[in-house]
Amino acid sequence: MPAKPLQFYLDAIEQADLPGVEALRVAWLGRNGTLTDALRQLASLEPEHRRQVGQELNRLKQAVEQHLAQRQQQLAADALRLRLASEAVDLSLPGEPVAVGHPHPLALIQDRLVSIFVAMGFAVAVGPEVEDDWHNFEALNFPHDHPARDMQDSFSLAAGGWLLRTHTSPVQIRAMQLSAPRPLRIIAPGRVYRRDDDATHATSFHQIEALVIDQAVSMAHLKATVATFARTLFGQDVPLRFRPSYFPFTEPSAELDVGCLFCQQAGCALCKMSGWLEVLGSGMVHPKVLTAGGYDPEQVSGFAFGVGIERLAMLYYQIPDVRLLLEGDLRFLSQF
Repeated sequence: MPAKPLQFYLDAIEQADLPGVEALRVAWLGRNGTLTDALRQLASLEPEHRRQVGQELNRLKQAVEQHLAQRQQQLAADALRLRLASEAVDLSLPGEPVAVGHPHPLALIQDRLVSIFVAMGFAVAVGPEVEDDWHNFEALNFPHDHPARDMQDSFSLAAGGWLLRTHTSPVQIRAMQLSAPRPLRIIAPGRVYRRDDDATHATSFHQIEALVIDQAVSMAHLKATVATFARTLFGQDVPLRFRPSYFPFTEPSAELDVGCLFCQQAGCALCKMSGWLEVLGSGMVHPKVLTAGGYDPEQVSGFAFGVGIERLAMLYYQIPDVRLLLEGDLRFLSQF
């Protein structure tokens, strides 16, 4: 048994500072500490003394541990009080602002587009991003090996016949198959994939397409709908023009242009000095597409149009390069 009484340990603990408390703990209770070594030597005592000595050593060890812990807590509390007093913290001052996330500009513009179309009576439809060739091309009047497929370079998957969808138009086919022969009015927002990568295109981007099918739907309904949409988004005074175009799934087809929002139609690099910017492609639904969707083209007609959400974001926020939307640079994104 150690020769030192409990008071010896208590006096040493009372005089120790915070590092000293840890040093005493190691010296007395560590692997090679004096109290640890004394307990280890109990095995060498006679059996009639081992029990009594062991109880005394354990009581001493527990008392030392308790006082070491109390002294450590006391010294830590005193140090904290001194630090707070020296720093003179003014609790009335406001805290530092915490950066709070907010929606991405693409999410902002998509939500705005959806709200515009929902207010016009459209329902929202969604579909898979991995599509089969029939829904992505064949049902939309893209025959196999037809040159029109060259407009949409696709990412084909290893499994035969599957690809990443090149547009959201397959959602229209799926919605038609579920709704035929009833009237239909939907929008289909979502991500699409094409092998493009330049200042105005990306390999992965977003579209929102609209489809209306009913009796006696005409080109006049299409023009009124897209004009209402464009003027709601860009302002009632924005110049608009329709011009003929070609899409395999519509006939006749047209594109909608708006007066350049960057130069106010004075001519700039982004509008290629024309004063106009392309906004969307549209047209009357091709009879073959109606048939593929389960409708009778002799009984109903319809129109469809689609817009690239990145392109609309560029026009709406006047962003010169689409890649700024994809780089995740907080200096750019924090402006929205």
